[in-house]
Amino acid sequence: MAHENRLEGKDLDELDELEDLEDESFLEKYRQQRVQELSFIAKAAVHGSVYPISKPDYSREVTDASKDGPVLVNLTSGLGTNVESRVLTELWRQAAREYGEIKFCEIRGDMAIEGYPDRNCPTILVYNKGDIVKQIVTLMTLGGVRIGMAEIDQLLIDIGAVRDNDVRILRRRRDKEDLEEEKREKGGIRSGGKQANVESDDDWD
Repeated sequence: MAHENRLEGKDLDELDELEDLEDESFLEKYRQQRVQELSFIAKAAVHGSVYPISKPDYSREVTDASKDGPVLVNLTSGLGTNVESRVLTELWRQAAREYGEIKFCEIRGDMAIEGYPDRNCPTILVYNKGDIVKQIVTLMTLGGVRIGMAEIDQLLIDIGAVRDNDVRILRRRRDKEDLEEEKREKGGIRSGGKQANVESDDDWD
């Protein structure tokens, strides 16, 4: 059984790389499975962009809409100096494009909640079945300004919006691993060169 399940979780690119190693009909079965999964994701993509909302729309666009599935709200800063808020706004747009089946909304914090302090922005509110199920104030617990799509992916997994073996998440993890491997290889060469420069500077002293 373990042998038969060895291709589970692999995306289309990885399946293509195994063409010379696997039985063609067996490989085609998994390729079709991945195509069907991608097709399902495309059909479920009813959103695809961030919804800017106002306070009068909040109940309808967020609370009521969450009865059909998770809705994520980004309470943004009203100040252009809030770097975390700007970072999350960009990630929110990317996430909305990639996860079109999930509703992403955005509203200024002080417009959603009167007197909401800017220092608490950005704040992520997650609604499901008409209730708030998760609240994250600022990005401190998500890596601060270093937050990336990997943290957004994990948030979506934690709230049950996507599965851990979603093809989009698997692809991003693989790309990250490839990038880290490339950095390690370049880092070894660069550190060697840097050491040589340090020694040269010592000679000048």
